[in-house]
Amino acid sequence: MTRVLLVDDDAELRNLYEELLIGAGYQVETAVDGESALAKITAGGYDLVVLDIMMPKIDGLEVLRRLKALNPPPKNGPIVMLSALDQMQVINEAISLGAAGFLHKPELTPDQFLMEIKNYIVEHE
Repeated sequence: MTRVLLVDDDAELRNLYEELLIGAGYQVETAVDGESALAKITAGGYDLVVLDIMMPKIDGLEVLRRLKALNPPPKNGPIVMLSALDQMQVINEAISLGAAGFLHKPELTPDQFLMEIKNYIVEHE
């Protein structure tokens, strides 16, 4: 079963995305802040990580920075950033730190979110 880590501090959105992913047959774990996300990502074993940028304790970009510094890197599939921010500078920084892509929350319907997730998983199988 495909394992997805969903990291977002917005409980309502996190619950919606979690329900969608579970309904599509994915095994889903969640984290509510960057600190717990970093611990889970470091442990490894995820086929996809969906990582919010603006979070308490450690933001998503700092999570990427810390992951990039690890040697050897944790064994996971791609990390896709999720944010309401739509600033090219932030998106470019995330990509340069190793993110596989970016999903803009305000533009995503639930169906689009699920389609994007499926595409990232298929691309990296």
